[in-house]
Parts: sequence; C-alpha cells; structure tokens
Amino acid sequence: MARFTFNLPDIGEGIAEAEIVDWHVKVGDTVDEDDRLADMMTDKATVEMESPVAGKVVEIAGEVGDTIAIGAMLVVIETEGAAAEADAAPAPKAEEVEERIEVETSDASDADDAVAAEKPSPHQGKGRSALSMSKGAEGVGDVSDVPQTPTLSPEGEREKKVLASPAVRARARDLGVDLAEVKPAEDGRIRHADLDAFLSYNAGSGFSPAGRTRADEEIKVIGLRKRIAQNMAESKRNIPHFSYVEECDVTELERLRADLNANRGNKPKLTMLPLLIAAICRTLPDFPMINARYDDEAGVVTRHGAVHLGMATQTDRGLMVPVIRDAQAKNLWQLAREIGRLAEAARDGSAKSEELSGSTLTLTSLGPLGGVATTPVINRPEVAIIGPNRIIERPMFVPDGMGGDRIEKRKLMNVSISCDHRVVDGYDAASFVQALKKLLETPVLLLAD
Repeated sequence: MARFTFNLPDIGEGIAEAEIVDWHVKVGDTVDEDDRLADMMTDKATVEMESPVAGKVVEIAGEVGDTIAIGAMLVVIETEGAAAEADAAPAPKAEEVEERIEVETSDASDADDAVAAEKPSPHQGKGRSALSMSKGAEGVGDVSDVPQTPTLSPEGEREKKVLASPAVRARARDLGVDLAEVKPAEDGRIRHADLDAFLSYNAGSGFSPAGRTRADEEIKVIGLRKRIAQNMAESKRNIPHFSYVEECDVTELERLRADLNANRGNKPKLTMLPLLIAAICRTLPDFPMINARYDDEAGVVTRHGAVHLGMATQTDRGLMVPVIRDAQAKNLWQLAREIGRLAEAARDGSAKSEELSGSTLTLTSLGPLGGVATTPVINRPEVAIIGPNRIIERPMFVPDGMGGDRIEKRKLMNVSISCDHRVVDGYDAASFVQALKKLLETPVLLLAD
C-alpha cells in the first residue's frame, strides 16, 4: 500500500488560498478516480476537487469553513500502487480545472441535501461544470435510473410530494409539523426559512408542534454567506455612510408604465425598475461623483462615464449583484430584458463571473417588501447605492388648475440613497435625488431625446 498526497491545485490567477465549503468524503471512505472530494471557494468561484486516484481516504486537511493555502495538502489517499509516501499529486494548472468552476457557492443545508429521488442533479457526472448559485440548480435526471419505491400510505404519499431536503423533513418531523401545510418558496421547495415562517405565523394561534419549542441551532457561517458577511463588515468598517430619503409622486410614472405595457406587443412586460434605471442614467451625467469607485488604498476616485449598474438580487444562497453593462445605452425594453435575464441567471446558477463584477453603482429593491425607507449598505468600492421603496397610495393636495388645491389619491414611493461621505457630499446626494425626483414625477422627459 502507498500513500498519495493530493495538494490543493492552482485554481485561478492570483489565488493564494481557498475555503472549504463542503466535504464529499471523510476519513475511511473509499473513492474511485474522479470522485468528488471537496468544494473549495475562492473570491470569485467555487471549484470541485476530484480525486486523481482510487483508494481509501486516510487524512483530510480540515473542517468546513477552514482556509487552505494553494499547494498545501488537501487529502491523503491510501492506494494500491507502489508510489512513495512523499509523492504528492502535481498541482494542475487553472485551465485544467476550469470546467469544474462554479460561478458561486452552493448552500450545504439545502442544495447538497436536495432529495435526489425527487430531482436528481445533472451535475453528478464526472468532470462536468456544476453552476449552482441559486434555486433551479437541480435538474431532472433519467427516470430509468431512479429506483422504484415501495407503496406509501396516504400520509407518506402526501409528504413525498412535498419538495424539501432531508434536513428540513427531519426537522419538521421533530417539530410535529406537516410539511403539506407549509407554504414553499417560489420554486416549490420548502426550506428552513419557510418552516421558520410557518412557526412564527402560528406562534400566536396556540400552535405548539408536538408540545415542544424550537431547539437552538448552531449554523457555521461558510461559503457565500461568509463572503457576504465579510464584504458588508468591510464596507461598514471602512466607509462613513450617510443616507438621504425623498418622497416621489410616481402616479404619472405608473400610468406611463401601464400604457407602455398595454401596447408592448411581444416585448417584455415593464416593471418599475427599467423606468427607474432609465431615470438614474439620465440624471448621472450631471452628478459624476455618484457613479464612481474609490480605491482608498491608492487614494484615487474613478468617475465612470458608462453606467454599469449592479442589481442586488436575492437568491436562496445569499445576495448576488449581477451587472447591467452600459445601462445608459439601453432603452426601456432592453433594460427589461436584461433585468430578467440577469436575475434568472443569478438564481439558476448560469451567470458568468464577468456578469457579477465591475459595477459602478448599485440599485437594491425589495419590491412590495420595500418598507417606508431603507438605509442600504454600499457595495464597496462603489460610493453610492440607491434603494427604491414600496409604492403606497395616499390622499394628497394637488393643484386644481384654478389657483387652488384638491385632494386626490396618489401613488407615492420613497427613494433612498446611501453615499460614501469621503467622496460624496450631502448637498450633492440631495441634489442628485431631487433631479431624479423631477424625472420620476415628469416621466415624459424619459422618452425625450
């Protein structure tokens, strides 16, 4: 028997280390050549590490969440060959592992626990790309490969039809919750957050699952969630934020949107976002300090001419920011198509790395959950982030055309902006939002050349 040491290979230019986000083996496991060993996450990607040899795993480098240097031991495998113990697996070059790169990390509690019998993953083949940033990463495999299951009782049959990971099913059973009564996410799969929402909603109605309270949980922060935590902490630690909020009357903007949608033909349906982005792009040329990036180490502010707009997108595994390139050069329909395409790519895992970087300004929207006002955290090294809030209807005094006022129901939306006070003065931020407000309240200007 011989011991084969597999070192962490060079998985990208300039990458010095990677984080262990998932182990697919443990000490004592037997692996075949090309079996998945671990998923390693760098600043830009998650890479599947596959075994170059067959044998028995006798040592692994660390636990999920640990950071391993490039070239350091990842796994030691006991093989049948005659290789010396000191022989280590040569580190393949970045291009040799390119097809195993994921755009972003997968969540170990949901994606890796997905029910294979319900939705077999298309990424189980050897040496294939496994894009898995968000929901939709699972696929339907060849039904001939799915083993036949025994006949279930009516209760078991109903539970089987519910899409949920084994971890969620086990937790629901422990709590005495029927998963059929829990409202799932948009993709139809029930996750821990959906179970939490069910328990919270029923907390005041006397619902007590199996006579127990929810047990404490310790969840290790790893992968994308860890990256988000680090980025947000760095942003708040290094950037002196200030926020400004203004109320905008978007009644006429909503009428314009309805008219455009009524005559759109085969064009995509317009939401508020394309109109808001168009207004932002028309306003920015007079306020170049908003569309900028600040390299605080070099002490250089770069004011960008083109608007590469980051679009904060919530996915099952965390917040992604796909980028609309040259947003200022796109019309409303092109913006609508790009918004839909990038949002779907972020959620189904098909977004490319270049579509997730290089933004000059970020827009974050919670849609109907937008609240009255928000104070979003800046996407460093940008210097500003804009957040539209929920549209509400309220009575307002409006001119009656005869020198007086009348009360009318109007649609109102607050627009928030957070800025880096090292680069953007409060007066500039307020002036920018007031100019943006004028466009939103007089939307015919958006259609003018």
